[in-house]
This record gives sequence, C-alpha cells and structure tokens, in this order.
Amino acid sequence: MKGIPTDIMEATILTLELAVVTTGMLVTIALPLAWWLAFPQRWWKSMVNAIISLPLVLPPSVLGYYLLLAFGPTGPGGWIARLWGARTLAFSFHGLVIGSLLYALPFAVQPIQNAFHAMGRHPVESAAVLGASPWRIFYRIAIPMAWRGVVTAIVLSFAHTIGEFGIVLMIGGDIPGQTRVLSVALYDYVESARWHDANMIAGGMVMFSFLTILLLSSLQNRKRRHTS
Repeated sequence: MKGIPTDIMEATILTLELAVVTTGMLVTIALPLAWWLAFPQRWWKSMVNAIISLPLVLPPSVLGYYLLLAFGPTGPGGWIARLWGARTLAFSFHGLVIGSLLYALPFAVQPIQNAFHAMGRHPVESAAVLGASPWRIFYRIAIPMAWRGVVTAIVLSFAHTIGEFGIVLMIGGDIPGQTRVLSVALYDYVESARWHDANMIAGGMVMFSFLTILLLSSLQNRKRRHTS
C-alpha cells in the first residue's frame, strides 16, 4: 500500500493472521468449555475457572517464560515440533498461536459463560423435557440465546491478540515475516528512533482500540434495551 513501509505492512498482515487464527480457535474451544463450566456449578469447576483466569492477573513475562521452557527442544513443544522437522515451537508462528490461545482464553470464556448464566436453566430444562438431545440444546438453543456473549468474546479475543506484547516477545522474539507482530514492531521502532513509523503503528492501534470500545458499548446498550 502506497505510503506504508513494507515492514509495517508485513507486520500488519502477520498480526491480522495471528488474530484471525487465534480468535477462531478460541471461540471453538470457549463455547463448549463455557457451557460445561456454566451448568451445573461445582466447587472443582471453580478451580478450573481460576486456572483459566490466571492470565488476567499473571504477568505476561511469567507465562511467556514457562511457555518458552515448554516450547524448547527438551520440552513437549520440542517433541511436537520434531513431527515436521523443527527443533522447537519457540520463535515460530505456531508458538505464537499457542501462546495467544492460552493468554487470551479468559477473554473468550468469561463473556460466553456469563451469557449462559444469564440465560438460566429454564430453556434448557424445557427443551430436555420435550426430548431434545444435549447437543441439540447446545447448538439450537444455548448458542443462539447467548449470541451477544459470543460476539463479545470474538471482539475481545481479536482485540486482545492484536495488542499482545509481552508474551509474543518472550516466545516469538522479533523475526521479520515470522514473529514480528505490530506491538513488537512498535517497540523495535522506538528503540531505533524510527518515530514516524512508530507513530503510524501507535495511531492505528489507538484507532482500532477506540472502535473496539465503541462496538462493545453498542452491544451492551442493545442488551440493556432488550432486557428493559
């Protein structure tokens, strides 16, 4: 694109690719997981919820450090990488996807789980009495009724992945065309005093964040009008 340096375009495409892949996988995982956690409530499910929510309070560098160990040649990631001839999952796009999945999981699970809770047990129990199977209840009743939570999960997962920095730098490094996403490129441009390029990325991410907040606010307002 005219006026945009090639390396910024490269980082933008890689970031969008990472966000799309991560968001798609997150929602696929979060839907059944949130449904399982929502009903019925058990004390040990609170433990699972706490584990899922750890990235909300855990410093990204800590999670990135442990993932770096796990992705290394002697860790599980190294064993998996050897299936296609690589030595490690670290400093690769595959590693970025796995790290992003783990770090953004609560942003996908919690909105959907809250939507399932708000739906209540009555629609589920009524469908079960009429003979609907658990999978039919899940796909035909639960997901359509929780669609606002699903959309919120998609928006938050996508936006969070776009803005990740600490964990992607820890496990991906700064390899152009492979692991250099926009947040890492911004850090690199500031370090090298490329202020014009840094301003271009920072301004774009501010605008993206603003539009994300507007979208989420619109969803919340529609929900309030619907329930009032």
